[in-house]
Amino acid sequence: MNDFDMLVIGSGPGGQKAAIAAAKLGRRVAVVDRTEMVGGVSLHTGTIPSKTLREAVLYLTGLTQRDLYGQSYRLKEEITVADLTARTRHVVGREVDVVRSQLSRNRVALFPGTGRFVDDHTVAVTDATGHDQLLTARHIVIATGTRPARPASVAFDERTIMDSDSVLTMERVPRSMVIVGAGVIGIEYASMFAALGSKVTVVEQREGMLDFCDVEIVEALRYRLRDLAVTFRFGETVAAVERHPRGALTILESGKKIPADAVMYSAGRQGLTDGLDLAKAGLTADRRGRIAVDEHYRTAVPHIYAVGDVIGFPALAATSMEQGRNAAYHACQEPVNPIHDLQPIGIYSIPEISFIGRTEDQLTEQKVPFEVGVSRYRELARGQIVGDAHGMLKLLVSPEDRRLLGVHCFGTGATELIHIGQAVMGCGGTVDYLVDAVFNYPTFAESYKVAALDATNKMREVDHLRD
Repeated sequence: MNDFDMLVIGSGPGGQKAAIAAAKLGRRVAVVDRTEMVGGVSLHTGTIPSKTLREAVLYLTGLTQRDLYGQSYRLKEEITVADLTARTRHVVGREVDVVRSQLSRNRVALFPGTGRFVDDHTVAVTDATGHDQLLTARHIVIATGTRPARPASVAFDERTIMDSDSVLTMERVPRSMVIVGAGVIGIEYASMFAALGSKVTVVEQREGMLDFCDVEIVEALRYRLRDLAVTFRFGETVAAVERHPRGALTILESGKKIPADAVMYSAGRQGLTDGLDLAKAGLTADRRGRIAVDEHYRTAVPHIYAVGDVIGFPALAATSMEQGRNAAYHACQEPVNPIHDLQPIGIYSIPEISFIGRTEDQLTEQKVPFEVGVSRYRELARGQIVGDAHGMLKLLVSPEDRRLLGVHCFGTGATELIHIGQAVMGCGGTVDYLVDAVFNYPTFAESYKVAALDATNKMREVDHLRD
């Protein structure tokens, strides 16, 4: 008989939800993770600390209040790393307690250490002292997450040349910074350090950034970041980074040289699978350390599942949680609905971006007719109250059946606001529902009504011309 019905390797969002879902179904469940990493990468170096850092930056810099109180407004003049990390340590500590409590309350056994396969039903857990303990399980879930990818040619020292993990432990706020990579993580950190007053240069080999987002929304973000003195170098590749006593020199292939106090690489993520001895379980990973799965999150070995960032796109904490739950239900032969195709994307830049559904470019390419309805925060009472004159909400509406095809938001509360559009789209609602609905006033949610009226007025004009 196996020691457990389900053994989960990794305690991040995907691993947690898989373990708790199986425990709720009455299964004997265990989780393996290092003591200092309970809660996973998401809690210690990823989602939670980076978003907490963002809140600390917004609060201490007073950035969002400057439209009201003037551009010189600061809550704290000299912001130190200690000011920023105090909030992060507090939140991470509390969240670790929450995770431990949830596992304990659901009688999930937690084994401290790192796991590696001995065979397809057995995992050896190596603790901090180097001792091994063998655990067997009927089903195994791999939820080990990822680490920042590091180019072999770059000499990272965690102080001057960093990745998105080590940037959280930097000793001081840099006066100037080069960020290599204009993906989600790169842009989030670029906006944070720019808000702190660092002179930020973003180097990206592609010709633009966030190309999966709505073009107008990305343009608005670029404008705001340039306003914070961010310089963009698109279509440029880093040839070398030289470390010097007083900083680093980033040399581009075009010959440009950019001096800065610090350099941060945001060059994608690498699956944490190299220490798992996957071959002993009959599994392999691709060159980025990712494991292939089917629609039920089963690997090539049917009783071994993989969830979260280690399986690749979309690599979000929110989707990882659902993948973990779905995998556990499938392993326990419990019916479960597949994850809905409509998933919101949130980018915690300053200001935020969030969207769901298709973009204008995608609809145009697919030859799907649409009408656009826009609401701008500066025209909302709530926008004036909080001092956000730059935010906007955009609805893409089908003129044929009046359903929402996409919702795109930029500005304060965008990642919260998007869920109204998600609910309407998920339930098959039309733009008319938003026109007729009564929203609290003054709120940002009211932007849905304004944008819906804008779209329906445009559609009415087309209809009148045809009459």
